[in-house]
Amino acid sequence: MIAILPVIIGLHYLANRLGLPPAVPLLGGGCLMAFLPGLPAFSPDPELILVIFLPPLLIDGAWGISVRYLRKHIIGITSLAVGAVLFTTLVVAAVTHWLFPSLPLAACAALGAIVSPPDAVSARAVLQQVKLPRRVLMLLEGESLLNDATGLVLFRFAVAAVITGAFSTTQALGSFAILALGGAAIGAAVGVAWVLIGRRLQDEYLVITSALLVSWAAYILAEQLHVSGVIATVIAGMICGTNQYKVFTAAGRVRGIAFWTVTVFLMETAVFMLIGLSLRGVVERIGGFGMALEQMAVPVLWILLALLVARFTWIFLSDGAISLCRLLGMKRYTPLGARGALVLGWAGVRGVVTLALALSLPEDFPGRDFILVSAFAVILCTVLVQGTTLGLLIRWTGLVPPESDKPRLSMSEAEAALMQVQLQVVQSKAYDEEGKLIHPQMLEQYRKKASIYANYAGQESVLAPTVHAHFDVVLEAIAAAHAELIRLHKVGDIDEHTLVELQKNLDLEELTALAIRT
Repeated sequence: MIAILPVIIGLHYLANRLGLPPAVPLLGGGCLMAFLPGLPAFSPDPELILVIFLPPLLIDGAWGISVRYLRKHIIGITSLAVGAVLFTTLVVAAVTHWLFPSLPLAACAALGAIVSPPDAVSARAVLQQVKLPRRVLMLLEGESLLNDATGLVLFRFAVAAVITGAFSTTQALGSFAILALGGAAIGAAVGVAWVLIGRRLQDEYLVITSALLVSWAAYILAEQLHVSGVIATVIAGMICGTNQYKVFTAAGRVRGIAFWTVTVFLMETAVFMLIGLSLRGVVERIGGFGMALEQMAVPVLWILLALLVARFTWIFLSDGAISLCRLLGMKRYTPLGARGALVLGWAGVRGVVTLALALSLPEDFPGRDFILVSAFAVILCTVLVQGTTLGLLIRWTGLVPPESDKPRLSMSEAEAALMQVQLQVVQSKAYDEEGKLIHPQMLEQYRKKASIYANYAGQESVLAPTVHAHFDVVLEAIAAAHAELIRLHKVGDIDEHTLVELQKNLDLEELTALAIRT
């Protein structure tokens, strides 16, 4: 794990220089590391991998998701997270059974459930590199957060059907409802508990630590009670994210964002490295690359094709159904259109959940070797091919965020509105009860700032060069102060406490200047 860290830094730097999604070189680097001479074989415990990595990464996505837009697009998200996963599972199961008639249908369904849900971690790693209309982005984010629950339920029932030889559709639907509702209830309870406890901790480090623990608390508690840990984590994250401003102080938010950003970065990058490192065990189990290419290459290509066709079919049929409803007078919903549907279909990237489910299959499970190879091939192809070409596809289709995606106020207009509110408060406090001005400099300062912000709003393109030049000088002055502060400490004129406190003040000044400049 320690050796992986410098590799992550190097590969992520390479991705930035080449303009690639970071997942691509990280996954490739992990695959290469797996076969380096002298390195031990990596055989992860799939349940452990899921518990360690999945909850924090899920809650990070849920924490910042817009609940308002999630409610607005809940039908589309449900269609993808439940309908598309179920349909894809059935299609892949049918194709697998056609390829291997002797393989039990339940085992074929298990493969379908493993490869059908796009992965939240992989999806975000790809989506960070592209700019999409808000509706498409919300559909992809919402799908990736919720579809794992559908895939996990289908997988468990398929495995149970292979082992017991029995399957009940009614029981499966009832169990899915219990898992989903139970998970939502656990997540809501954990989220509310964090809000209540966090407001009483009165220590930013404790609040940050407790926020990290929320993800594992929701996931593990739900799994122990045999309901959906994925849904529990997502619901807890949404509640915490909505109420974060009631819990965090300004200093807590600054420190928390810094801590959480680095934590999520390390977890995301480590996941792709671990997926790549797992390749060696898969290859050795089936007898080497030669055996895989000779016996499984063609069937795996059929599975990949079935996966793509199923996803595109479901998305285009759903969009067509919306268009038909509009023709019949039901105009509440608007179709994505061919370009949006094409991008939505191509963005189905698989990752850690697919690998963990495949590795968790019992040793004597029918067709286990083929399922492992297929799962790994799906991850490689979706990340390396779809992940690298999604940006090209978006540019080729000309899919850009529409004007309706833009908020009513621009950034500068919102800043001007906030400054007017601050000015009103200062004006109300600048005079004593007798009407005497007691804070003249503060009042003048806020009047001047309010005027500057008001003049800047709507004229960004004209005034931006002047603003940039102004804050370039401010940043140079702060840099000079940094250097002088270090010199004063070095010669012994100030102690460590003074150094830390003044450094903190300069850092906040620099962050403010950078934020305004950009």
